[in-house]
Amino acid sequence: MLKLHFAPNSRAGRIMWLLEELELPYELNKMAFHPKDLKSDEHRARHPLGRIPVLDDGDVSIYESGAIVEYILERHKNGGLKPAVADAMYPEYLQWFHYCEGMVMPPINTIVVHTLLLPEDRRDATVLGQAQRLLTKAMGPIEDALEGRDYLIGDFSGADIMLGHSIFMANRMGCITDDMPNLKAYVARIAARPAFDKAINEQ
Repeated sequence: MLKLHFAPNSRAGRIMWLLEELELPYELNKMAFHPKDLKSDEHRARHPLGRIPVLDDGDVSIYESGAIVEYILERHKNGGLKPAVADAMYPEYLQWFHYCEGMVMPPINTIVVHTLLLPEDRRDATVLGQAQRLLTKAMGPIEDALEGRDYLIGDFSGADIMLGHSIFMANRMGCITDDMPNLKAYVARIAARPAFDKAINEQ
């Protein structure tokens, strides 16, 4: 059985969401988002940097959320939730799948650091403001792409697992403005999915 090493309010939520969408049986090792769990010798044996998520599948152990999503879709969904390589939507699928970590998560990481992780005397309002503006700007191309679509490439796909989770977080951080109606509707559509609700409520 698949085993997901999980901590709340993290990228591990993507993996739990995917597992729930696919109705795959899995075991959840829920840990605290705290060094006592993540930096323990036991967990460093799974991930050398003490990060999550980590997925165990028999003799396979894999980390990095994007790699885990691709692994699950190929090994346990026979390539489902993604267009075929010859499909006209395949390049766009790849683009949005990777846009998440390339353009959206870096400013989100900075916002989290300067609002939650650093002590108040080390937080930098200038850096925080720059990250917030960058995150809002990164939403623009997605707003345009969602025009006339329910999901990023039309049908629900692995790109929504990756980028949709981050868009939900960006909205929660106040970085999706009211003049982005397609994104607001997209966030509501994702939040209404039972599998997403279960994964987020677990956090």
